[in-house]
Amino acid sequence: MTHLSTWYRTVSHTSLAPVRWLAAWARITFFGSVMAVRACSPRSYGPETRYNLARHMYVDTAPILGWFTVLIALFTLIITRIVIVTSESYGLSQYALEMVVRVLVVELIPLTAALFVALRCTIPSGAALVEMRRNGHFRTLHRRRLDPIAVEVLPRLLAGIFACITLAALSCVVAGILAYLAVWGFTSAGLDAYMHTTGRVFSPVFTLIFALKTLLFAIAVSIIPMASGLNNIEDDGSRESAALQGLVRMFGVLLVLEALSLVGNYI
Repeated sequence: MTHLSTWYRTVSHTSLAPVRWLAAWARITFFGSVMAVRACSPRSYGPETRYNLARHMYVDTAPILGWFTVLIALFTLIITRIVIVTSESYGLSQYALEMVVRVLVVELIPLTAALFVALRCTIPSGAALVEMRRNGHFRTLHRRRLDPIAVEVLPRLLAGIFACITLAALSCVVAGILAYLAVWGFTSAGLDAYMHTTGRVFSPVFTLIFALKTLLFAIAVSIIPMASGLNNIEDDGSRESAALQGLVRMFGVLLVLEALSLVGNYI
């Protein structure tokens, strides 16, 4: 990646803004391809990488799992109550639960989990890579015959994907249970109707799009901040500038993915 870094530095300092924009996305795409190959290669997982991977998976997921689930539970109860009251006032109560599942579980929770993981974990990790590169930590790893990408970058990237998918999956389960309790309470009388409604919502195509969207959200919020951190080559760059660049690019990709999922689901 050294030659690509030299090329990217030259383009960034000598080209117009559209060219720099294209060069940045080309570098992010190349970085994502390299990390995908590294993630699938058993040779990437040395002792240091395995240790850092386990540590980051725990640090990026465990501390936020509990109170993010509580936040989603509270949000679910509020949204469900609003939808139920509104639908009853218009005589459409039979569609209330389906609307909650479609809007909350399918659309809002994956996006919320992705943004939460990005702000809490992956964007700070991308900014931390800038600091590591500046203070010579990468050169120290090279002198120890260790690959900085495998030891420092890959564990953070995989931990971000793991945290995003874990938060989204657990929150969807909690939201589904609470939506049922908000409509029928602590009884099994509505279980058949609930299963019928969720089965109608989660058709094979709908489920595939939902799973792909969640996975792509997780990949986007992990790869883009890391690539932005490694691409922050400005002489006066800082952790904050790397974080801001990663946030803007990542938010744009999330909007595009969400729009494509809406097109696939409802058009």
